[in-house]
Amino acid sequence: MFFCPNSPEPIIAMRYAKPPKSFEEQADQLLARGLIADRAQLIRRLHATSYFRLSGYLHPFREPGADHYRPGTTLAEVWALCVFDQRLRTLLLDAIEAIEVHVRTHLAYHFAHDHGAFSYTDPRHFPGLAIDQFTLWQRKLDDQVQRSQRSREEFVVHFFQKYGDEHTRLPVWMLVELMDFGATLTFFRGVRDDIKKRIAAEVGQPDRVVMSWLLALNTVRNRCAHHLRLWNWELGTPVLIPQERKYPDWHAPRLPNHRICVILTLCRHWLNQISPENRWSHRVVALFDEFPSQPVAPMGFMPDWRSHPLWVKAILSPSPRA
Repeated sequence: MFFCPNSPEPIIAMRYAKPPKSFEEQADQLLARGLIADRAQLIRRLHATSYFRLSGYLHPFREPGADHYRPGTTLAEVWALCVFDQRLRTLLLDAIEAIEVHVRTHLAYHFAHDHGAFSYTDPRHFPGLAIDQFTLWQRKLDDQVQRSQRSREEFVVHFFQKYGDEHTRLPVWMLVELMDFGATLTFFRGVRDDIKKRIAAEVGQPDRVVMSWLLALNTVRNRCAHHLRLWNWELGTPVLIPQERKYPDWHAPRLPNHRICVILTLCRHWLNQISPENRWSHRVVALFDEFPSQPVAPMGFMPDWRSHPLWVKAILSPSPRA
């Protein structure tokens, strides 16, 4: 027995007793629930992906309060949704990579100019971190450097061969190349506010908004890396939307800040700020054009999302050359 935070009544836990099923049994169960499919092809699809994973994409096709699917539900349309979602994850990973590299670059640049190449070991330069957070971050950085040495990362090996008698640490502009997104996020959170503001200025947003965006992108990146369903997923922590007074385009209409549409939109904004010639937003539009039957409402988009001020320029402007 345990208590749910949203319910005053205790919940009685049940023992999970469902036995495993063969791929053939899984296919027969889906067919019995009304999925229209060639049985042999359905079995092949289940071999390629799991029953549990496919069920997540089938869920929107179920009749309310029932186990069976809406009449006419086909494997082809469900599989198209899987492919659309996979392509969406790939697009977001591309955008997040560019954003992550941009943040790393400017963190290293401003920190090194303000404090020096090796001063990231001094907690006084990280007022945004409690001492235990700083210590944990340092330990994580040490682990990442040690792993790179074991894997014979060329620039790490070269540095310590040449400078190892004098230095036991990498300069910060090398170190950031080894950071994962979480370590980069901690770096940004920890530095002085004036460094945060300089980096946020590159994005054209307040630093607290950029911090919120980075937190959301870290979560999205992890979902993408683990191939989790994205198109109708809700963020656990809503993303900060820029204030209407200074940024009216974000409120015409206001984007829902807990759906994937806001992630796509903030990526478009960020990439356009740091790389105006990028063609990422055109690739997003092209993906929706390729899958016109995919519903956009579960993503948080309005039916006329293409006319939103933050997207209309991507629709109307010619696609840059790759």
